[in-house]
Amino acid sequence: MHKVTSTRAAEHLAASTSRLGPIAYAAVVLAVLATAGIAHAEDAKIVCGADRPIPLFNRWQEDWSVLADPCVPRQPLDDLKYVPLGGDPHSYLSLGANLRERFEYNNAPLFGIGTSRADSYLLQRADVSADVRLGRHLQFFAQLADARVFGKDSVSAVDRNPVDVQQAFVAWVSPLGPGTFKFRVGRQEMAFDLQRFISVRDGPNVRQAYDAVWVDYELDKWRFLGYLTQPVQNRKASVFDDVSNRHLTFSGVRFDRKDVGPGDLSGYYSAYNKTGASYIDASGGEHRNVYDLRYSGKRGAVDWDVEGMYQSGRVGTKSISAWALGSVFGYTLASPWSPRIGIQLDMASGDRHSKDGSTGTFNPLFPNGYYFTLAGYTGYSNVIHLKPSITLKPKADLTLLGAVGLQWRHSTADAVYQQPSTPVPGTAGQGGHWTGAYLQLRADWAMTKTLTSAVEAVHYQAGNALRSAGGRNSDYVGLELKYGW
Repeated sequence: MHKVTSTRAAEHLAASTSRLGPIAYAAVVLAVLATAGIAHAEDAKIVCGADRPIPLFNRWQEDWSVLADPCVPRQPLDDLKYVPLGGDPHSYLSLGANLRERFEYNNAPLFGIGTSRADSYLLQRADVSADVRLGRHLQFFAQLADARVFGKDSVSAVDRNPVDVQQAFVAWVSPLGPGTFKFRVGRQEMAFDLQRFISVRDGPNVRQAYDAVWVDYELDKWRFLGYLTQPVQNRKASVFDDVSNRHLTFSGVRFDRKDVGPGDLSGYYSAYNKTGASYIDASGGEHRNVYDLRYSGKRGAVDWDVEGMYQSGRVGTKSISAWALGSVFGYTLASPWSPRIGIQLDMASGDRHSKDGSTGTFNPLFPNGYYFTLAGYTGYSNVIHLKPSITLKPKADLTLLGAVGLQWRHSTADAVYQQPSTPVPGTAGQGGHWTGAYLQLRADWAMTKTLTSAVEAVHYQAGNALRSAGGRNSDYVGLELKYGW
């Protein structure tokens, strides 16, 4: 009876979701079939010591070989989560899918400047993946993604991207001397630290991928990385049209060291090269040297994350001297709901003098996109940002956040920037330092191990830097549902 009901549900879904993209459609059908057995499977007791995997942020990091053990509780479609390839339990094929639906309402996109008007729309991102493991060392991973938007007035390349290759790489992991050697080549995602500057851009509808060679060596408390990448340029016109080429490259080396005092230390050097870059006060070929250092940790009730970046090089005929600082500090009280009092301070340079021989506008590289708020009103260039917050956990699966953000411009000669690094029209050289303040309220609910939801509301009170350009107060509401199989 259960199988018949699940099949009928899938058939009904097919009739009611004919407007969805092919990948989204497949992901939804898998979700209905798999969800039919979630409650029973999560209530089952694991007595054999092998925990069932759950979907991870990076799907290629999951290890489904535990399903070779018959004592692990079974769920519908497990024959697709673990398909043995020979007698080795570590040789298998695993299929996966993700679906994210987000409704957004914004009463003043671009702070109401120009022709922008109130807008409400639905963002949909779906992907399917195949993970092939041949023993403990060799992996082949491929992922197709489909990002669509329904009802939005102004659609950008981070909103819509018809079916395309999100990831397709070969990886090797094996012991080497006293440590572990890791290697990946192909299209892949990568992220550093809190993803302030190097991210998979999970906030927007289209994630960021890199055609890259990645080398990793881990020894005790040390980790050394090397990477050569051409970031993927997403196109929204048709399927399988994304490209990467030598006109945009990002490559470098990095180290990580655990237990440096009470925290962990990391740093990297990267070279960012772009043909035809354009800034308010500079244009032409861009070569940017990127130096980054980060220290993070937790000691008792106190946690912290501090990251600094300096950039040098040239854009066209002008030299670069730009910098940024990102910091988060928190204190968690030992009381009901585990309240965490947080303070966040971010600063990024802007260009102080136009028409001189240098530019000081900080390039946020490949940022998270919604590092400040989900509304994404302002970016990480020419900004001073102070954000006190409080986080509560009424239940283990429910997190509540309330925060107030205060923002200024570093330089009034430079613009206020929206995500990712787009100047707000009419703000360069106009108005004062005060950009505005916002109130942020957010709730995250882990409904099951595979299904999560979130709601966020932001009210932005525009300051004189925006009002001088015709800007006004803005309100945003976002409702999100994510499922992973």
